[in-house]
Amino acid sequence: MVQRHCLTDDQWELVADLVEAKPKPTGRPPKDRRTILNGIFWILRTEASWRDLPDRFGKWQTVYDHFNNWSKDGTVDAILRQHQAAMVDAEEIDVDLWCVDGILVRAARCAAGAEKRD
Repeated sequence: MVQRHCLTDDQWELVADLVEAKPKPTGRPPKDRRTILNGIFWILRTEASWRDLPDRFGKWQTVYDHFNNWSKDGTVDAILRQHQAAMVDAEEIDVDLWCVDGILVRAARCAAGAEKRD
């Protein structure tokens, strides 16, 4: 059963090596990286606060810390590149097509002090 906001097995296989837990000689065993990544995606998709992360993803602080570290070290960008490349290969996205929401463009122009067009 695929849960909403969670990686499929194929998606996980694409990025598992990027977030692999490195074994430590002592201390606590590492948390399941797939669960942590699913928690990150849940936050990004729902736009909820970190403290509202459901318990099934683990402690919000742990998920946040991994997201923060992976953002800083480029892991999040690598995950995005892996998924985009897979989608391009499967012809699920068109790399030549770019869309910009007109509302956002108008808002940006107004914010920048541009004159209003009729």
